[in-house]
Amino acid sequence: MVYVLNIQGNPLMPCKEAKARRLLKNSLAKIIKRTPFTIQLLFECENKTQDITLGIDAGSKTIGVSASTEKQELYSAEVVLRDDIVDLISTKRQNRRTRRNRLRYRKPRFNNRIKFKKDRWLAPSILQKIETHLNVVKKIHKILPISKIIVETASFDIQKIKNPNITGVEYQQGEQLEFWNVREYVLHRDGHTCQHCKGKSKDKILNVHHIESRKTGGDSPSNLITLCETCHKKYHNGEIKLKVKRGQSFRDSAFMGIMRWAFYEKLKETYQNVKMTFGYITKNTRISNNLPKEHCIDAYCIAGNLKAKLMNSYFYQIKKRCQNRQIHKANFLKGGRKKLNQAPYIVKGFRLFDKVSYQGNPYYIFGRRSSGTFDVRDLSGNKVNKGSINCKYLKLLETRKYYLTEKRERAIPPNY
Repeated sequence: MVYVLNIQGNPLMPCKEAKARRLLKNSLAKIIKRTPFTIQLLFECENKTQDITLGIDAGSKTIGVSASTEKQELYSAEVVLRDDIVDLISTKRQNRRTRRNRLRYRKPRFNNRIKFKKDRWLAPSILQKIETHLNVVKKIHKILPISKIIVETASFDIQKIKNPNITGVEYQQGEQLEFWNVREYVLHRDGHTCQHCKGKSKDKILNVHHIESRKTGGDSPSNLITLCETCHKKYHNGEIKLKVKRGQSFRDSAFMGIMRWAFYEKLKETYQNVKMTFGYITKNTRISNNLPKEHCIDAYCIAGNLKAKLMNSYFYQIKKRCQNRQIHKANFLKGGRKKLNQAPYIVKGFRLFDKVSYQGNPYYIFGRRSSGTFDVRDLSGNKVNKGSINCKYLKLLETRKYYLTEKRERAIPPNY
């Protein structure tokens, strides 16, 4: 399937590959984009379009998207969101504070930038994911004349997840009720006993240890464990290893609760005819029609055109960062010189995440060296071969984009 734009750049209905091939051969169209393959007509034509419904399965890790008419699915994709925002911002804050303390003294300022947090302020990690949702919808509108949008956003009762039998007043009586702080609760939960040696060290001093680093894991009780000071020091000196794993994390559930209305309201501000649906309706539709559990299939059910013929393939996309700021890196050589720890921006005409052709197949550059050899992989992370590939065997298909896209085949149920 080929997506078509008119001479003004507005989207038309897609056409078949054979027709697009004839248009390009007769110089009646030009190529705009390779993935998804999009052409623009070089002559005036009638703008005849059909009603296209866009279904969006919003998520904290993956977005499912499907656009369809009553008879045919026209676009299907899964977009993997970034999950490195918290780590990068925490590292930036750490390096900034270190630099300020090293170079000069500044009085503490606790109230700076507080005005931005008063009017619908969102954390950067949540804001970035909401903007990615909006960008995905915007990109589809550029290649298809969408007439209707249906969004599924989920809300989670976190206390119900922890305790399925919770009711009434119990919602006001959390697990930390009558405890002064998180530390006191964790010590009481663990019976004031070291969870590694079980008291064998006979060290009476107890510490609360973060299972994951505080930078990315936070101060949630599920990420804390009681250790005696002896075991705590041994762990940080690398003498022992802990066999415990952090408890259940509700980060994704909290994100969906926050972004639910923010994403929906911003969609309504930008586009017309936007509606909302719910997860239990999508689940019932998918099971009733014997469809597999996939994000793009959920989006197909959300769109509501269940008689539409499914596409044989879908687009698998991964969102990558737009910049690579040097402040995030903390590698120093002897003498205090900062180590760049990276190859030049362009090596032999190639950049990081460029789409290249190797032995007739499309891949992406995941690593580069100044010598001109590259680490080439597909979007699943599989290397083309065990070693690096010389640049003379690679052909550039597309320069790097912020969304890495790969076309994948999928098994279609017999009735579709």
